[in-house]
Amino acid sequence: MSNFSRRDFLKTSVLAAGFSMAGPMAFTKSLHAEISENVSGRLLPFPLSAVRLSPGIFKEQSEINAGYLDSLTVDRLLHTFRLTAGISSDATPYKGWEDPTCELRGHFAGGHFLSAVALTSAASGNDELKKRGNEMVAGMAECQKKHGNGYLSAFPTEEFERLVAGKPVWAPFYTYHKIMAGLLDMYVHTGNTDALQVAEGMAQWVGNYFEGISAEHRQRMLRTEYGGMNEALANLAALTKKERYLNTAHFFEQPSFLDPLAQRRDELQGLHANTHVPKIIGAARMYEVTGDRRYREIAEYFLGEVLSARNYVIGNTSIGEFWRTPPDQLEGTLAWKNAECCVAYNLMKLQRLVFGWTADARWMDEYERSLFNCRLGTQNSRGLKQYFFPLAAGYWRAYNSPEESFWCCTGTGAEEFSKFVDTIYFHRNSDVYVNQFISSTLDWKDEGLSIEQVTQFPLEQGTTLKIKSSRPVMRTIHVRIPRWTSGNAEVKINGRVLEAIADPGSYVALRRVWKDGDSIHVNLPMALRQEPLLGADSIAAILYGPLVLAADLGAGPQDGPERVIHSGDTSPKNVPSPDPLPKAPAARETSPETWIATESKADLRFQANGEGAAYKLMPMYQIRDQRYSIYWQKQNAAKKA
Repeated sequence: MSNFSRRDFLKTSVLAAGFSMAGPMAFTKSLHAEISENVSGRLLPFPLSAVRLSPGIFKEQSEINAGYLDSLTVDRLLHTFRLTAGISSDATPYKGWEDPTCELRGHFAGGHFLSAVALTSAASGNDELKKRGNEMVAGMAECQKKHGNGYLSAFPTEEFERLVAGKPVWAPFYTYHKIMAGLLDMYVHTGNTDALQVAEGMAQWVGNYFEGISAEHRQRMLRTEYGGMNEALANLAALTKKERYLNTAHFFEQPSFLDPLAQRRDELQGLHANTHVPKIIGAARMYEVTGDRRYREIAEYFLGEVLSARNYVIGNTSIGEFWRTPPDQLEGTLAWKNAECCVAYNLMKLQRLVFGWTADARWMDEYERSLFNCRLGTQNSRGLKQYFFPLAAGYWRAYNSPEESFWCCTGTGAEEFSKFVDTIYFHRNSDVYVNQFISSTLDWKDEGLSIEQVTQFPLEQGTTLKIKSSRPVMRTIHVRIPRWTSGNAEVKINGRVLEAIADPGSYVALRRVWKDGDSIHVNLPMALRQEPLLGADSIAAILYGPLVLAADLGAGPQDGPERVIHSGDTSPKNVPSPDPLPKAPAARETSPETWIATESKADLRFQANGEGAAYKLMPMYQIRDQRYSIYWQKQNAAKKA
């Protein structure tokens, strides 16, 4: 397939609504059901328990992550919660961002950990981790009861008092959100009703906290990172059908951030990326709960703008955690501190929500890009996670330590590697959407339908779907034909080739009476292509199908602080200067096939004959200990001649 502009196909034509969000808006819609309420015709994900991973890289990585979660002990995770509540504890505290002196303590222990064990339990049937989650909830409920006012955190309310007073404080509501989200995940995915009760107590405390605080004062307070408090409160309102939680969610809306987006203006330069993506996830959930389309327009414009004008080829954004440049201008930004991993996690959550409204394949194309290039590979064999994703040449992967880091990216990574099943399949009424090509089985008991997806994708260029049905039923199975597909994709039903299928970048709709034993085989040819760095046409990355290819630049550090960071720091100290970008050969033809040889399609191995040197290429997710480069310096063919 020829090169294409991500900006062209990601831009959306949404209309701006005209009213301001200076204060809480009236609650005008009733709440009908859990999580999704007021979006007519929305595609819905299947419950995690309905999908199981089959042997392959995703199941392997999920099990590594579960092993890391299993290494953590409940008493140590509860330690600072108990001390804050006045309950004695002689457990050894964890360090880094969970240290008893850290202002973010509790964000992982009471938040990400709960979410991750709930997701793992639901997605794999891991009863041991479910038990750990239940023990955590019981311990946290005891702490909340001791406080006596609904409050629950691993730090005292003094941090919130400083926030009101305008004194320096890290991000108390950020941590509070993570704890609420973990509790809600325990309720939704494991059925722990105590967790819902504790979350309600926390929300009631927040409502009381804002009493007597003016709208102007509150807006000043919201300059301090508050995570996804609006999302958590919208979810709680949907689950409980209690309007007061939605009213509290409105307190976390910032006109200074949301209004420009509603008017389709990119004023993101200078903002901290991972502070602001969760606010948009909250807006997306407010659309789903209230039906107010202004929230949807904000979310769709923001997502399209970030992915098309501020993203790197791996499917992630940010430089030193911020959007530091104007749109479409990433030249000179390749560094060690690129692409904070949390940001990709949150962008993928947003892509998933917007896809549910639109059924537009572009969001699943982008989800796939991030999944394979920016999430897969960021966990090592011990279950440790990356924080930054270096994009300058010559750098390597570095990870948190097992007990002394507990970054935000440790937590979102633990969640990501727990829920690979959550986006493979969606449904609308009796229709099924096959979004991602991951070896797995969908068991839709209510419809008497099972779909086994047999694939080694991306080692295999396609997938096979095996149908089991309790009875012949007319339904439509939609299969994504990715935009990167080269040549003509091919679909076979029971071995017979369809005469015509959907164009790349859409879904092929296969409507028929499906019977037990039917099969669908989809062939998705891949080809080499290049994608320039935004604002720098002389710098480009190479892709093969959805996969970003990295040049192997030799062995990186094998051990020591350059690989595993034994502190709350987020990157190694004394990182060397980057290497020069490897140089692509000067050529009048820009096609990568002119200078890259495919050594093995089955193993995804390539060789690039750069200027003055040859390089082994492989998918970025397969890079482990090597130093690498993703981007290449293109040569000027005219000057070379």
